[in-house]
Amino acid sequence: MKLVPRYERLKQMAQRFPTLDPSAIETCLTMLRLSNELTEAYEAHFARHGVSHGRFVVLVQLFAAEDAGESLRPADLAELASCSRATITGLLDTLEKDGFISRVDHPEDRRMYSVHLTSKGREFILGMMPDHYRRIAALMAPLSLDERDTLRALLAKVSSGIPALRDP
Repeated sequence: MKLVPRYERLKQMAQRFPTLDPSAIETCLTMLRLSNELTEAYEAHFARHGVSHGRFVVLVQLFAAEDAGESLRPADLAELASCSRATITGLLDTLEKDGFISRVDHPEDRRMYSVHLTSKGREFILGMMPDHYRRIAALMAPLSLDERDTLRALLAKVSSGIPALRDP
């Protein structure tokens, strides 16, 4: 079988399937490859620090809130992390077990509590953030500020089309 470049193969397939847009397929595949590579890179980065992405997000949210003099409840963390309350409960359980957070009961409502970083959690996040920010800056270094603005705008446009793929 003769190897045909992917774009040429897509053009051939478009003859059979008129709704096939070769450029759209090629662009989507490029984004999927990038998404997979970025996910793998993030997993390796967080693994170097012995933390998952979810745990990192919770720790950063707690650090930012406490830095602003605020406290967060599990429901607040779930919303900020864009995950379910059940997922947050699991993350908090492991973070507490590892000594990174503590749960403080509400003084008037026993059903409520706030979540706080322990000194160990604060030290961890303070130790990790310089490396994290350096690596993110290096990741985005090939793009100028204008290109980053353009990329964010383009990704927002792509995001607006997600229902076309997801919804029935």
